Amino acid sequence: MKNITQIQLGQNGPFVSKLGLGCMRMSAIWGGSTPDEAESIATIHEALDNGINFLNTGDFYGAGHNEILVGKAIKGRRDDAFISVKFGAIFHNGLPIGMDLRPIAIKNFINYSLTRLGIETIDLYQPSRMDNSVPVEDIIGTVADLIKEGKVRHIGVSEITADQLRKANGIYPISALEIGYSLAERGIESELLPAAKELGISIVAFANTAESLLTGEMKAPLAENDYRNHFSRFQGENLIHNLEKVEVLKQLANNKGYTPTQVAIAWVKEQGHNIMPLVSMSRRSRLPENIAAMDIVFTPEEMNTLNTTFAPGAILGGTYLQR
Repeated sequence: MKNITQIQLGQNGPFVSKLGLGCMRMSAIWGGSTPDEAESIATIHEALDNGINFLNTGDFYGAGHNEILVGKAIKGRRDDAFISVKFGAIFHNGLPIGMDLRPIAIKNFINYSLTRLGIETIDLYQPSRMDNSVPVEDIIGTVADLIKEGKVRHIGVSEITADQLRKANGIYPISALEIGYSLAERGIESELLPAAKELGISIVAFANTAESLLTGEMKAPLAENDYRNHFSRFQGENLIHNLEKVEVLKQLANNKGYTPTQVAIAWVKEQGHNIMPLVSMSRRSRLPENIAAMDIVFTPEEMNTLNTTFAPGAILGGTYLQR
């Protein structure tokens, strides 16, 4: 078994693996096909065997399919897994159509999640984002009530502003903030990351390769049917410019004997002891590479090259990750 470093969620929260497993891609997303279920479950099992206990899902991933799959995977291994669930996003025909963060809806969502997962308590429960349709006090207060009922252990938040984070933490201690963070997506460094550090809130950082931009495998232009064509980051001259930046990453990775993906993950984990790279995968073959990324150490010169090449604003265009 690989000895994965652990971090503490929040100031007085539980200890979990510093590398998290995102389970989203184990279900159909963006209208794609559903990956092989047996392989997905085997991937979760192998992750748990290697000390990766943080499993991230959402009640809207695959219209509940993802929670059912995770539930199958952790059956008989509940104590090995820390389950993080997002709620609130409303989908129709595979596309997001809004949010429902009303207390009455949250109380409904939690029971469906517990049933699909086959568990009695969710370890970390969090609104997938806050759109100001419902007061923060009502959202966090409702989840706090679920803690009193024994249905939730800890509260998290996702894709919110620094002001929302402070307000939420003032209502009930927030253990973790889930947010997009990578060499290509550094917007949280100005306000949100400092606020989280000040409040003692851990970061669960997803999209470490920025929709595969940082894998070193992307070519311009993208295929006509590629969903990323909807985002300006992957269009025309923006994509050409951005891929030139990625060439620096590819060279640095090659010099160190790693892949660009590994270096991108390692950069995220190096940004703070309380920052967890959340890596999505659905195949066991990906695990060794992602686990090995956690052992990468950078020289000051290498870190300077990455931070300079990918300085905030260096990557042109936006994605759906931006608010």
